Amino acid sequence: MDESREYQKLLSVSEVSRLTGVSVRTLHYYDAIGLLPPTEVTPAGYRLYDEAALYRLQCILLYRELEFSLREISDIMGGSDFDMIKALERQIELLQRKKTHIENLITLAQGIKVLGVNQLDFSEFDVKKIDEYERQAKETWGTTPEYQEYARKTAGWSEEDYRSQAMGLMNIIAETGQLRTSSEPSDEIVQAKVRELQDYITENYYTCSDDVLLSLGRAYSGGGSMQHYIDKRAGEGTAEFVTQAIEYYYSNKQ
Repeated sequence: MDESREYQKLLSVSEVSRLTGVSVRTLHYYDAIGLLPPTEVTPAGYRLYDEAALYRLQCILLYRELEFSLREISDIMGGSDFDMIKALERQIELLQRKKTHIENLITLAQGIKVLGVNQLDFSEFDVKKIDEYERQAKETWGTTPEYQEYARKTAGWSEEDYRSQAMGLMNIIAETGQLRTSSEPSDEIVQAKVRELQDYITENYYTCSDDVLLSLGRAYSGGGSMQHYIDKRAGEGTAEFVTQAIEYYYSNKQ
């Protein structure tokens, strides 16, 4: 067999790096830990990779996108029953789930930002303004389970109902903010108020998961009208304090 012709079918480590965007150093490291050995090594010590090696590298990169550690990837791909096609099918499924999850979080955060404003207090808005917020919320958030649950729970509410529920929510936020002068966001008394806030939203609006609560918290201190309104009603610094308390609550439940 003509070895020079055979080598022409293979890619050098630098060529693989240019093709895939993976650094030469990383490819060398993958070889060193046995994750991606080259197909061949020339007498001069040059690593060469064939199409099967590129498929394996693609599989590794997809697992990395899915946040698997190198040790986990090595265990998965090193098993005697490892099947590349089945692995790719599984990765496609996981990536689709991740895509859906991210898209839902984006639309959810957008919707929360819209709904969160009018949940705080309707007293400053006339009915036309309330209707406009509802229309915007439905456009940006209407496909999510949270909005559908919100629509069911609030069906038939009067303007006074909206105001009453919003006032209850605002009271919890204000009470949490009052603790900022004597407590840290991590203190149990503050964390109890965060749980109360989460339960109130779930009971009156929609199921407030930890992810939803985190999105809400970040919207509270996002620098827009919501933060301005909270600080105006409950004291300067309340929005940021509540956000910090929610972030601590979230991080300690993961």
